[in-house]
Amino acid sequence: MTKINNRFIALDTFRGATIALMIIVNNPGTWSYVYAPLRHAQWHGCTLTDLVFPFFLFSIGISMRFSFDKYDICKYGPLFNKIIFRTITIFIIGLLLNAFPFIRQDWDWSSFRILGVLQRIALAYFLASFIVLRSDVKSLVKISFILLIGYWILLMAYGWFSGQDPYALRTNLVLVADRFILGESHLYGGTGIQFDPEGLLSTIPSAVTIIIGFLVGTMIKTTDDHEDNSQKMVVLGALLIIFGWLWGFVFPINKQLWTSSYVLYTGGIGITILAGMIWLIDVKRVNWWTKPFVIFGSNSIFIYALSSIWAKILLKISFELDGKMTSGYSYLYKTIFQPLAGNINGSLFFALFHVLIFLFILTWMYRKNIFIKI
Repeated sequence: MTKINNRFIALDTFRGATIALMIIVNNPGTWSYVYAPLRHAQWHGCTLTDLVFPFFLFSIGISMRFSFDKYDICKYGPLFNKIIFRTITIFIIGLLLNAFPFIRQDWDWSSFRILGVLQRIALAYFLASFIVLRSDVKSLVKISFILLIGYWILLMAYGWFSGQDPYALRTNLVLVADRFILGESHLYGGTGIQFDPEGLLSTIPSAVTIIIGFLVGTMIKTTDDHEDNSQKMVVLGALLIIFGWLWGFVFPINKQLWTSSYVLYTGGIGITILAGMIWLIDVKRVNWWTKPFVIFGSNSIFIYALSSIWAKILLKISFELDGKMTSGYSYLYKTIFQPLAGNINGSLFFALFHVLIFLFILTWMYRKNIFIKI
């Protein structure tokens, strides 16, 4: 299998493509003009954008299989310390990103959001890691099945007892749990109500997304015939897509609740795409196009944090435009990209411009062998 510095090209390409897509969907010129696939599903459903986060967790699971192997997947000692350190560090970085720019006149701790993307990654990684350390492959499959079924039963049972729709925005158990543990004012408010799409209870099925990645990583790690293995991965991915889609009729596919059907459906898509990349890149050696994505995948947490900080800076600074003060974000879009390509294409070009800028930064770091690992 083709490698760069003992890393599999297909895996880094998959991770890097996920990061590049994340930058595109997070940085449109304006949210008023965005192509439909580059928006999250409003509630139930799954768009291209809804694949970004589960693909990243899936990639983490695959990386766990290779990184844990360096420690002989020991249950205590150095690996245990690494898991704890990484969990705390990623969670704290997430809190700092929520707090940035730290000093604000309108600061109010009573409404500070506690959860977020990195916090979800930290907690899901922590849960998945300790399940992996204490389980063999068969046990991981059984535990994943139990967790997904159990999560479904929990949400469904709450609906029975409350007499309300268990999968609606305002009446789900994820919201109830977060309100009770964290307080309503500390939740995300971008859905029309205080509801956190990275809620505590929904961390359980998101950990299964990482476990699926770990199992796929095991398939890749332990095979000698990657062409045959990629075919098996396609079959597995197709089965998960079908099961997830069918399950979605009774337990809707929903990213914000991270439903069990969503776990299987997105996991299946991720496996299928990765299998195609392995066949194309590492079996057929068609890898001339992969370098930009490998570079994006080399500092994934760093570029996520940098892109978040940059967006906040652009939103915070102001410029005068047509006699009115507007954010640096809007000013850049309205003065360069909108006149160049119109509303919706200008919004897309704005996002692609950011992909190029961050690729330039990451390329410099890559050439200098600067890799920020946690």
